[in-house]
This record gives sequence, C-alpha cells and structure tokens, in this order.
Amino acid sequence: MKNVTVIRHVKNTAFGHLGSLVKVLNQQNYTVTYLEPTLDNLADVDSLTPDIFVILGGPMRADDEQHYPFLIDELHLLEKRLSADLPTLGICLGAQLMARTLGSKVYRNFDKEMGWAPLELSYEGTQTCLVHLAADQTPVLHWHRDTFELPFGAIHLASSFKCKNQAFSWGKYSLALQFHPEVTIAGLESWVSNHTHEISQTHGVSVEKLRQETIAYSQKFETQATQFWQAWLESVSN
Repeated sequence: MKNVTVIRHVKNTAFGHLGSLVKVLNQQNYTVTYLEPTLDNLADVDSLTPDIFVILGGPMRADDEQHYPFLIDELHLLEKRLSADLPTLGICLGAQLMARTLGSKVYRNFDKEMGWAPLELSYEGTQTCLVHLAADQTPVLHWHRDTFELPFGAIHLASSFKCKNQAFSWGKYSLALQFHPEVTIAGLESWVSNHTHEISQTHGVSVEKLRQETIAYSQKFETQATQFWQAWLESVSN
C-alpha cells in the first residue's frame, strides 16, 4: 500500500490535517501517517521512504529556529527529499520551508493575506493541476503573513493580488503552495472560531465576512479542490 508522511505543526484545526486531500488519498489506497515536531523526533525520520512527503502550515515563521529548533530538522528532511526529486508537497509554512531549503529568502509580506481571493496562474501554471483552481474556476483560501522569493531553478506557477509567489514547482515531483487548497468548510469554521482575535486585528477582514465568503464560494471550491488533488496525485504517480 502506498503511504504519505505528513508533518503538522498544529492539531485539531482546519490547517492541522490534510483536509480535502484525505478522501482522494483513501480512494487511491494511500495510508497517512502524521508526525508532530513537538512530540516526534524528526531527526530519526527517513524522508526518502514515503511515497509522498508533506509539510503543512503553522503559526511559526520559517526562519525562527531560535524558538522552534525542530525547523532545522524539517529543513534537513526537505533537503534530502528535494535533492532526490521525490514527490513532496509544502503548504503555507511548508512552502516557505521548501523555498528556504532551496536557498531563498523568507520574509514579511507587505500585508497579511487572509480570506478568499483568486489565483492568477502563470503560463506554466496553466499546464499543471492548478488549472482546476484558476481564477475563472474558484477563489481559494489564503491565511499567511510571510512570503518568499522564488528559488533559483523553480518554476513560478501562481500569484495573487497580495502575494507574488503563491505556488512553484521544483524538479518533476515537488509542489509548494502558499494558499490552502486542503481546507474543508467544516474545518474552516473551527479555525475561524479559534482565531477571532487575529481576525479582528487584520484590516479588511472580519468573522462575518469570512463566513459570508465561505458560504458563497465553498460548494464550487470543494469540487475544484477535489479535481486538483486527483490531478496532482496522478502527476506524482507517473
């Protein structure tokens, strides 16, 4: 049976699990193993073994190993994985760690990006599974403050109004996503409920607005996200 190893930095939230990807993985007979940096010794993990390796988002910054030393272990795991050109997925913080592993700077974006907004695909992006999440198909969910420079040798795939680097590919099998295609609608409600203070401190964003946008976009988004994940799994299985 094929397997996926996932590093998650938060638990029991919308961004602490694979969300909408889980159903697609189950349909294709993957098993999923979660690792938690504060509980599991990442130094003992062999990142070359899993069929797919995923690093999810989190509240810490990708360059804050002073306070979160486990980030160094994650960078080492990614370095081995990316060097071997094995199927790797980074979402939000995971994408920033991929960029840093590949030698790029991670830094504060000019503004926090939170809420639903469309992706603008590059020409190269339109030739990938991201076509299912293009602006003419659905908006996607954004929730981040930091961003990154595009790594040398990576292929730029997508941007948004507030963030130039929303997605890039590396080698044949690795994909970095700043946005959140994995989020489920039920999961997002729990995230909103637990982050009301952060939401209230973000200009132009409110709990009411997030809920209204979620109601407006969720049905089409879930359909498109499923198609995206199916296409992505097919691309990394070849």
